[in-house]
Amino acid sequence: MSSRLPRTLSGLAAAGLLMAGQASAQDPIELTMYYPVAVGGALTEVIDGLVADFEAEHPDISVDAIYAGNYDDTRVRAMSAVEAGDAPQLSVMFSIDLYELIEQNVIVPFDDLVQNGEEGEWLDSFYPALMENGRLDGKTYGIPFQRSTIVFYWNKDAFEAAGLDPERPPETWEEMAEMGAAIREASGGEQWGVMVPSTGYPYWMFQAFSFQNGHRLMSDDGTEVYFDDPAAIEALEYWVSLAEEHEAMPDGTIEWGTLRQNFIEEATAMMWHSTGNLTAVRNEADFDFGVAMLPMNTQRGSPTGGGNFYIFKDASEDEQRAAMTFIRWMTAPERAATWSIETGYMGVSPTAYETEALSDYVKEFPPAAVARNQLEHATAELATYQGGRVRRALDNAVQAALTGQMTPAAALAQAQREADAALRRYAR
Repeated sequence: MSSRLPRTLSGLAAAGLLMAGQASAQDPIELTMYYPVAVGGALTEVIDGLVADFEAEHPDISVDAIYAGNYDDTRVRAMSAVEAGDAPQLSVMFSIDLYELIEQNVIVPFDDLVQNGEEGEWLDSFYPALMENGRLDGKTYGIPFQRSTIVFYWNKDAFEAAGLDPERPPETWEEMAEMGAAIREASGGEQWGVMVPSTGYPYWMFQAFSFQNGHRLMSDDGTEVYFDDPAAIEALEYWVSLAEEHEAMPDGTIEWGTLRQNFIEEATAMMWHSTGNLTAVRNEADFDFGVAMLPMNTQRGSPTGGGNFYIFKDASEDEQRAAMTFIRWMTAPERAATWSIETGYMGVSPTAYETEALSDYVKEFPPAAVARNQLEHATAELATYQGGRVRRALDNAVQAALTGQMTPAAALAQAQREADAALRRYAR
């Protein structure tokens, strides 16, 4: 008995080790993803549902989605985790975070992870306008997902009440000012004509005005900005005039976070906002509304916006491959279509709009195609090195002009000086 006991225990131990090894081999690769929730809609529920579907199809990969606040909050939390030695494997962050992430050397280009022609074709499957904020020096660092353009929402009932054609939104700056003033007057001062948000992302709205005036605010390489150009000054003067001259918009700043509710509650008949609010407006508005491209001055135009997927350098090779598997799954046409329908964000590739689901949805609800159609007139969102400092300088200038603290020319001149100082060491 005693002579067999060691062999029995040895066999049990070996079997236990074998079983532990098999269990270990089958443990899923665990991924942590920081995700921004910045605009309307039950985005966390949509993401949770997609993650659950992915994990059901890929039991070898587990994804923990951490909702980190707005885009700035998400960047801060992700970078803090990197510095603490606990970097996530992937994140959705601002597309304009690209320069900072590269400068900090914390992300990897997707090109380095591509292993076959099919994956290479996937990198080239997205709308080119959405890739402008994801590529640098011939490398792809960001994959578009939660992407948008600024679109124009209008209350058709309010237009009709003011004697305007409810099916015809303003085509030009002049028409928007005139229509806004007419609505304000017809409502007896009870309803504003138009609201353009000037907190949260004032630089984004100003970039749209500038581009509609034929002016691009930054260089392609992120080293220069052109805030004090005459065309930019004229654009800010027009924005200010909507309140001061035309009395179509409230004085002072307009809150990004509450503007959608102002529109739904009919405090304003027109608003500029992200297409990411589209589904929420559709679900909540009890009046007939329309969605159109932004009005133009010398040309149509909107900057793109929103978030990209990034993969972090500190992740292991297996984790990076798993992260890429997840990102490919999330951006596949069927998921991109679902995401667009559920939120109002764009389907990020032409093939998303070829799916039966999104094709039928656009036929039934044409506003769902406006942001995509506007890509023809889009420009990359303002992105530079030292992006936080540069955007803050422009945000402050816009708000100083809108609140009457400075003239548009003086405010933009100051922003230019501050941006030049921040970018001086990056000049090429």
